[in-house]
Amino acid sequence: MTPCDPATDDPVSRFETDLFIPRYDPIRKGAWEIRHADLVFCPGYWSGVRLVSGMAALLRDGQSWMSMTPRELESQEIGIRLARGAVAIVGLGMGWAAAATAMREAVTAVTVVEQDEDVLAIHRELDIFAQLPAAARAKIRVVQGDAFRWRPDGPVDLLMPDIWLPFVSDGRVEEVRRMQDNVRAGAVYFWGQELEIARHAVAAGRALDAAGIAATIADFDLPLIGPACPGYPEKLAAAARQCMAGRWLPGTLPPA
Repeated sequence: MTPCDPATDDPVSRFETDLFIPRYDPIRKGAWEIRHADLVFCPGYWSGVRLVSGMAALLRDGQSWMSMTPRELESQEIGIRLARGAVAIVGLGMGWAAAATAMREAVTAVTVVEQDEDVLAIHRELDIFAQLPAAARAKIRVVQGDAFRWRPDGPVDLLMPDIWLPFVSDGRVEEVRRMQDNVRAGAVYFWGQELEIARHAVAAGRALDAAGIAATIADFDLPLIGPACPGYPEKLAAAARQCMAGRWLPGTLPPA
């Protein structure tokens, strides 16, 4: 994740969301820990810089793996908002995606797959899902398993993998396909998918418009959701510009 800068006196809007955000107590287990920052300026995924107070972050050996920042939350919210039925989330992290997904009325069950014992231990101690209403809490089941070997014991309507540290990584689409081969979900939304669509579209000489996005997703051979959302091409292009310009897509994106 891109680190957030300490807050200054520059005016900037405070980040707000209607999605559920748990409270996190500081904790350490093995190489993992949860820390807090009082006031920070953080960039969004497709939005601008926002002020965040009381930001919690999950670190491994001092490196941020997940945080309650605008960039992190925006990068998962499309999948959460479109979730319905039985949802499988691969990668527990801070548990935010699972908690927010369970709060959706259209969702009936949330299964979270996590391999790391220390991450599981953090959640056993913090029990952030206890902060949810009883009906939402009852939907969540956490299982220990390998992302590439886990198979569900029933039909899955939506698969949401989030097992990566960087936003962009070579081979991600193929890794999602490996998980989907085992899960066979009706729909898929994976972390960083807008960036993967953007870089594959640009590599194929396609525009980052509805047609270019649709053609690129067809190449992925995955039942991705998200492109039907209003303003999706604009959000995708903004995320690519903010998260990849100068590295993955040098000189290829038009200005905002």
